[in-house]
Amino acid sequence: MCGIFGIIVKPGAHFTYKSLAKTLKSLYQLSESRGKESAGLHAYFPEENLAWTLKGATPASEFIRSNQYATFQQELKHHVFPNDALHPQMPVALLAHSRLVTNGCAENQRNNQPVRYGNVSTVHNGIVVNVDKLWMQNPILEKSAEVDTEVISALLNKYVSDGHNPISATKEIYNLIEGAASIAWVHDQERFVVLATNTGDLYYYADPESNLIIFASERYFLEQTLVKQKKSLIELSGQIEWVQAGTGKYIDLDGSEIRSFDFDCENIEIMNSQQGTAICSHNDLTVAQSSTMLNISSFDESLVRYNESSILSLKRCSRCILPETFPFIKFDSEGVCNYCRSYKPRYLGFDPEKKKKEFIASVQRYKGNGKNPDVIVPFSGGRDSCYGLHLIKKEFGLTPTTFTYDWGMVTDLARRNTARLCGSLGVENILVSADIKKKRENIRKNVTAWLHRPELGLVPLFMAGDKHFFSVVNHIKRQTGIRLDLWSANPLENTDFKSGFCGVSPDFDKSRVDYLSFGRKAKMASYYGINFLKNPRYINSSILDTLGAFFAYYFEPRNDFFFMFDHMVWNEDDVNRVLINEYDFELSPDSTSSWRIGDGTAPFYNYIYVTSRGFCEFDTFRSNQIREGMITREQAVAEVVVENRPRVESLRWYLDSIGLDFDAVIKRVNQMDVFGLHV
Repeated sequence: MCGIFGIIVKPGAHFTYKSLAKTLKSLYQLSESRGKESAGLHAYFPEENLAWTLKGATPASEFIRSNQYATFQQELKHHVFPNDALHPQMPVALLAHSRLVTNGCAENQRNNQPVRYGNVSTVHNGIVVNVDKLWMQNPILEKSAEVDTEVISALLNKYVSDGHNPISATKEIYNLIEGAASIAWVHDQERFVVLATNTGDLYYYADPESNLIIFASERYFLEQTLVKQKKSLIELSGQIEWVQAGTGKYIDLDGSEIRSFDFDCENIEIMNSQQGTAICSHNDLTVAQSSTMLNISSFDESLVRYNESSILSLKRCSRCILPETFPFIKFDSEGVCNYCRSYKPRYLGFDPEKKKKEFIASVQRYKGNGKNPDVIVPFSGGRDSCYGLHLIKKEFGLTPTTFTYDWGMVTDLARRNTARLCGSLGVENILVSADIKKKRENIRKNVTAWLHRPELGLVPLFMAGDKHFFSVVNHIKRQTGIRLDLWSANPLENTDFKSGFCGVSPDFDKSRVDYLSFGRKAKMASYYGINFLKNPRYINSSILDTLGAFFAYYFEPRNDFFFMFDHMVWNEDDVNRVLINEYDFELSPDSTSSWRIGDGTAPFYNYIYVTSRGFCEFDTFRSNQIREGMITREQAVAEVVVENRPRVESLRWYLDSIGLDFDAVIKRVNQMDVFGLHV
């Protein structure tokens, strides 16, 4: 979920101090895309038994401009390049990190990386989902932070103290942890660096002639950094290698040895421990940060409304469950709606296994040699993307790389499920993190403007920041050279009502869930423009982000792009069974459904729709299942009565995250009871 990277140089390396500083700066700048909420650095000087750790709750680009970082650079030059030496005079290992906060707030420096426990310092990309269980199983270890990386450092320190060599200690860690973990670690009484991953989110460049090793979470980061070095006329003769899932690298700081190891291999040579050397001097520094005021929201749960009897009293289609308040709905003499009459079944008459085999065969032309990824899988951590990844990895014969765009509304639950799937399947996850603070501020501005003059057609503005997903995936395809991207969007989730509230009539003939004809796009743009003029509060600093999202969603090219479940059957029972039984997929405590639990925005906009019109996304989804013959109308009614209930804790998380007062917002939404539903 974060960016880890580092540099290891040894005496005599063909690498100047200027090149070292420039390389580290480049890695920080590139890795900031993986997380902008904190950054850190650990420097280990084994010859002098000295270590430095510097970290702060600040983006990497600010971190490397801090006074503390400048002080560190002077120390680095003094120890490794004394008297302005042209080449390193002693070995140094630099482990660095750019963090997306998953657990443990960044304002508490103990939660930021690198994380030190005893003699071990670690940087970690991923999420350990069984972290609480590991602490309980090891009561002798003292927990001092919330971040999951601490348990990795603590256990590594324990195993080395108990006599394990670095490789066996690392293997023990991966036997215990559940989730995703790519790590780099050092022990300040030993002379090594260990790199390891259970997902493949790790690459390294080794140049034996210059005694130089550089590693990073993404190949692209190394490629771009090395290109800059070549422009500086630095002689480079090595190559970039992929640390594949379930493997690691042991790097000897005294020699040129890089030893590969496999987590499953039992024949590991025991190395000589060097414990007993002088105690390492360790310096901790913190980058100063400006204080921020915490917005405390009032919270009165009793304000949240949901009246089942009023909602169920709405006139509904006699075949599906769409109500009379649905945009552009019409009922015929039999009480059947135009949506049912116009629906073209996707799955009725399908031979599921035959269709799956046909689709798998159709994408085999993209298959590579199995050594490098050949398909990008957009990955939200929700149920459909998780199930899609399961199929691609287990049945398609392709080598996937997942991609997550974190725009500030990806929940911790979704991140944990991402870690579960990627860790279990050994799949790399490329994370692109937006400036989350800025994105949430954009959401706050748009929600505030909407509350001033509520219009249901403008509710999708709250999700605009997510739509850059489509441009980012093309950017990653260009970076990686991977042609194919497979999406797991479920066509039964089609929600025509969102554009319907903009006055855009449904397109019953569209071939894809995200398709909108040019005329409908123009009408939607006109609706937004008119309402922006009526409510100038929308014309704020978020507008460029909103416009970019519109163009990304509707105009970004879709080449070598497939929605998997347009070509094969999606079955909810199969999806839930596989995810829960095989991957321990985590459900939300405030929802009976496995759908939309990883999207922080969904509880809010669904509350708006249910409050003002008596239906939401669950009604359209269940109606499509009825039309496909998957469930009965009675089953659908029973499901949505429960699924449409407000998710109070998730509502609170959403409004707290964007800095709005819970009570004030809920009261304003409740005033939208324009149909007299009293919900």
